[in-house]
Amino acid sequence: MKKIVLAGGCFWGVEAYFKRVKGILATKSGYANGKTKEVTYKDVCTGETGYVEACCLEYDEKILQLKMILDHLFRIIDPTSLNKQGGDIGTQYRTGIYYIDLKDKGIVKQYIEDQGSSYSKPIVVEIEKLDKFYDAEEYHQEYLEKNPNGYCHVDFSLLKDEEKQEPIKKNE
Repeated sequence: MKKIVLAGGCFWGVEAYFKRVKGILATKSGYANGKTKEVTYKDVCTGETGYVEACCLEYDEKILQLKMILDHLFRIIDPTSLNKQGGDIGTQYRTGIYYIDLKDKGIVKQYIEDQGSSYSKPIVVEIEKLDKFYDAEEYHQEYLEKNPNGYCHVDFSLLKDEEKQEPIKKNE
């Protein structure tokens, strides 16, 4: 099992999308790489903490390679949009890839470099080592399952049938 933390705008959609991807073992919405010792959603919304809404993914690398995870991320975000995805605007909605395993840094950097020619504008996805990750409040976990009509910028139809898995339960 491996872990990676991704930011792609509001964490509700990122978590809901990746829960559906074959090879994902667990997801957790939270706040990554800010400058305070503790953080709440209210704090993050001020834009002053430096945190980004993110989703921690645990995955089986025998089923799902990191490059495939990055392919999924790039399907659901605009990697050229700075601090904005869908209707969400602010530094807490920036896009990012936060690696835990140092070996993943090279894979991520190469992926971003390879993708550059596919876009007319520069890719602005942050690539950093994960420094901090705090779980979001419980009401944010599996938010779109609890609130099926909740706002989401992610297009779930982009997930192909052969990439889907049976629904996973929280912290399974």
